[in-house]
Amino acid sequence: MSYNQILVPVDGSQISFSAVKKAAQIAKAFNSKLTLISLVAEDPFTDADFYYSSAIMKEYFVQAHENATKSLADALEIAKAEGVDAETQVVKGQVSAEGIAETATELKADLIVMGSHGRKGFQKMLLGSFAQDVLRNTELPVLIVKS
Repeated sequence: MSYNQILVPVDGSQISFSAVKKAAQIAKAFNSKLTLISLVAEDPFTDADFYYSSAIMKEYFVQAHENATKSLADALEIAKAEGVDAETQVVKGQVSAEGIAETATELKADLIVMGSHGRKGFQKMLLGSFAQDVLRNTELPVLIVKS
């Protein structure tokens, strides 16, 4: 089996950077294209029942985009350290498993590599498992990196 396009969602956490390293190693072995993405919510207050000013929203978008760009720059350095060039993309929309699955389809990815924080018990029940949500929303193979 060969992988032509590998997609890695990056959120700035150590576990997402571990996923980048693993994906870069796979990309190098298969001579694959590597794309690193960071999702930024277009409207984090969609379901809010209060009125907010445009200044608040502008500050949110500026900060969220800066954080995403910084995380992708750090991830790109990890890929380069493994000897792999990667493309980066800030994906605006909904920060969700569906957002990752849709981006994978748009980019014609044939593998998603992502980190899992490995939450258990009450934390998992309360916060859910983002990795499991991605698995449910795509037919693509998903490699879960846990450390």
